[in-house]
Amino acid sequence: MSSKPIPSNSAGIITPQHSRATRVQLIKRAIFILLGASLVAVGLEIFLVPNNIIDGGVVGISIILSHLTSVPLGIFLFVLNLPFFFLGYKQIGKTFALSTVVGVAVMSIGTTLLHPVPPLTIDPLLAAVFGGMILGVGVGMVIRYGGSLDGTEIVAILVNKKSPFSVGEIVMFFNLFILASAGFVFGWDHAMYSLIAYYIAFKMIDITIEGFDESKSVWIISDSYREIGEAILDRLGRGVTYLNGEGGFTGGEKRVIFCVITRLEEAKMKSIVEDYDPKAFLAVGNIHDVKGGRFKKKDIH
Repeated sequence: MSSKPIPSNSAGIITPQHSRATRVQLIKRAIFILLGASLVAVGLEIFLVPNNIIDGGVVGISIILSHLTSVPLGIFLFVLNLPFFFLGYKQIGKTFALSTVVGVAVMSIGTTLLHPVPPLTIDPLLAAVFGGMILGVGVGMVIRYGGSLDGTEIVAILVNKKSPFSVGEIVMFFNLFILASAGFVFGWDHAMYSLIAYYIAFKMIDITIEGFDESKSVWIISDSYREIGEAILDRLGRGVTYLNGEGGFTGGEKRVIFCVITRLEEAKMKSIVEDYDPKAFLAVGNIHDVKGGRFKKKDIH
């Protein structure tokens, strides 16, 4: 009986086989991309666009061009994103490109269908706040499930390879230029409302992608490491790892405690460390993603 050969590249290095997503996973991805793109359409046509408030990226450019030409917003949203479908296919992959096409198509159709619907508010501040929130949740949902609704990030990745600027800096430059352009088209008060909407949407995207239960890494250096570690295990219900370290000034051996908690557990963690060693070194940092591990979370007490 012959065995199936293990795939390898041209250099003879064995490469892992990637399993296909299950039907349930694909359905879940499609549902959330459709829902996210629909929310973006609502945020645009029910709040932002009727109040002459724009977002950054291709969406902002599309709103400005639609206002100047009276061409439906949905057409610009789809046409201007077309080149980025092909860039996304080459740079990131087929799944990303397909998810992006679906998301942008739903967003474009949604804005067209919702255009005759009257805005929910004509107060520009309320429109900026709630429109930014809905827009951010929608965009974050699409990104979280493998798609995109704006091509500026792909452009930024390409420009980043030939410039000293980071992807975030390039995107910020693009968006500041677009938001500033709103001042000449809609007036500077609307440009400032656009900045408010953009900031709120930016924060909501982060929350939607990472969730409210954001993870944090904790590093603790203390002579009472064993007592602190056992207290974290018992009272906080989190697994800990003991690492060997060396003091830079003294050259003496140090034991370092490492663990991962949620931000809701941060206050309790600090309280535990304070109880056993008020002079302990404690560092807490944000983590965007956590996978693996076999420790089961227990209740805090």
